[in-house]
Amino acid sequence: MSELISLLSSERCVRLQADHPEQLLDTAVAVFGSSGHAEQVLAVDFNLREYWRAESSPLSLVALYHLQKIHNDIAVTVAVIRSAELTAARWRELQREPLNFSAQLRALQVPSFRLDQALLLQPISIPKPWGREIWYTGIERRGVAELSDGQFTVALPWLLAAAPQRLLGGDQEPILLKILDPLPEAVFGDLYFEMHRQKQEVYVVTAVDADAWPDGKGAIRFGFNAELRASYGDDQKFLDAYLTSVRTYREIRGSIDRQLDARRQAEGIDLNEPLSASTLQAWLEELPPSSTRQEQAARAAMERFTGMRPLQVGDVVKVPCLVPHSLQHGVRTVEFQTPVYERLILSFAQKVLTQDGWDTEAAAALLCIDPPPVEPWSTTAQGDGWIEERIVEFDNFEVRRLTLRGGASRTLNSGNRYGLLMAVGSDLQLVSGSLPADTAVLLPVAWRGGEVANIGSRPAYLLLATPTDARG
Repeated sequence: MSELISLLSSERCVRLQADHPEQLLDTAVAVFGSSGHAEQVLAVDFNLREYWRAESSPLSLVALYHLQKIHNDIAVTVAVIRSAELTAARWRELQREPLNFSAQLRALQVPSFRLDQALLLQPISIPKPWGREIWYTGIERRGVAELSDGQFTVALPWLLAAAPQRLLGGDQEPILLKILDPLPEAVFGDLYFEMHRQKQEVYVVTAVDADAWPDGKGAIRFGFNAELRASYGDDQKFLDAYLTSVRTYREIRGSIDRQLDARRQAEGIDLNEPLSASTLQAWLEELPPSSTRQEQAARAAMERFTGMRPLQVGDVVKVPCLVPHSLQHGVRTVEFQTPVYERLILSFAQKVLTQDGWDTEAAAALLCIDPPPVEPWSTTAQGDGWIEERIVEFDNFEVRRLTLRGGASRTLNSGNRYGLLMAVGSDLQLVSGSLPADTAVLLPVAWRGGEVANIGSRPAYLLLATPTDARG
């Protein structure tokens, strides 16, 4: 340790290797505070296990930290690149001109980020059979979200590995933030009827397709039909009848999907590639009319057992564990959820592309047949032209909604925890930078707060998700 301290004290540019690069950064910051350097560059080579992949070898990366004294503070800017990209020649250039840190990174098309400022999340689009998901913090085999400095991007887990404490307080992954954007066509745009054992979700409705729902009220399939349940007089008989209807539909659905798979093969299309609703509709129309009539009748018989909850723009849906649900076509939502990728599918009116078959029997043994009551959210603070509400509080994260009238502003603070902040529907101003609608930022633990303002004339709102103290 003494040799390390001596090296950091005497050299303006240091390159080392470590399993946990942020630990070396901690030492560098402590030494830098009392050194005579005005700025310093620390490069730390490390291996990142790509845990989101099914199979992967360690990825050799280098975290580049730029330390600067600004007034009485130490500002840390970080970039992460592949180790092979930091050649000996490039490292010598950094050693000669550390003040040109950001400019040299731009020449390499590598983004850099201040660890005490809001970081712009760069979403990715994930195609689904019912439409698409837009991931802002997703880290999974199917895709990895990114961070952007406005010009270049870096994989989100790369930067998180370089400063896990400063960014997320030590959490491996952030709360999962995404947009659900289903197709407007009925059936084709309806999501899986599914439930979760561990994952907790909250939906905020941001748009309802006017063609799909002319009165402006969409829907979510949620739990079960209370009147039909009561008519059975016995919950077990009700569930048995429901499961019988699901099995009947599953057999018919499987027969149709096998015929459509044959058409996929004839067209040279991968069996698990999402297709447009128009293509599927055209193929279905080529099947014998008796097959489609049988499918429609069986689906209606199955779905009569489930409950429907109307939705309009601004509504919030809390989805606890074990409650079956299916967002319906044409209803666009922002979703925050536990970053756990698990689900049990009870039924689906299309072929499931991401797994083999359904999980109906496993789900039936666990599902919650009593839907939770709709809980009113609480006002946590209000002021001149703004109101803040806690719209959901789970055991591991909470989400607040801040609504601002035109011209109003509010000072935000994530309370020494990281946060995910998203502008919904209208543009906002965060500190000195714009926050366009549907744009989200990661607020690091080191973020000290700042002012958000509605610079427009109409009301606007944002969503802020933060972990709770009870998270595991």
